[in-house]
Amino acid sequence: MEAVILILTLLFVAFVALGVYAGVKAVRAAKRGVDRTVTQARRSVEDTALRARSYGQPGVPGELAQLRLALRTSMRATQDALNAQATQDASLAESLGLFQRLSVHGHELDSELKRLEREPDRATVATLLPGLKERTERITHSAESLRWAARDRAARFADDDLAALNAQIDVEAGALRHWKTEEPPERGGAAGTVSGAGNAWSPQDDDGTPQALTSPDPRLRTGYPWQKSARPETTN
Repeated sequence: MEAVILILTLLFVAFVALGVYAGVKAVRAAKRGVDRTVTQARRSVEDTALRARSYGQPGVPGELAQLRLALRTSMRATQDALNAQATQDASLAESLGLFQRLSVHGHELDSELKRLEREPDRATVATLLPGLKERTERITHSAESLRWAARDRAARFADDDLAALNAQIDVEAGALRHWKTEEPPERGGAAGTVSGAGNAWSPQDDDGTPQALTSPDPRLRTGYPWQKSARPETTN
């Protein structure tokens, strides 16, 4: 009896622990989902504000906003492309590592541009713009190189797979049409009468007497589903 009670107690504790574990995982998953949603919403708001400033504010503030918007758009597009294709192509692991290193420089530049947006000395910021533009172009160029290389690789793999599939389909289609390539069997001997005791191609019984050749009964012939059945002959 004590053993049964102990087993039931252990089962109860195990079920409770399992429920707590599942609950913690569910809470963490929900928290990650909320954080992801908040991050995406904040990013969308900031991108909208940058787009508005890049078109609505002339001079240094507008140029800074354009640089930040170009940097963020290029880096985000490359990140999405690499992450989407890395699940199917393990060779992109090194590309992801290079992009992470590039992202460090991108975040540093974005933070610097954001600080300069609040800088009241516009004249000093204007002198820094050529260097900031060059850094932005170098980072976005590297990001675009990774992105388009990954896309070209995926497109090449898709073309190769499609070509192999087309070849297999052509072979299968040819196999399905095998009756068109079969040649009729050759008939032995020439028609007519051959001198001798009998026709060489005529079947004979045991005593050598030729047997009469009769055509096969069409009713006993095995047909195919696409062939029409022979109509029975009618006599008037």
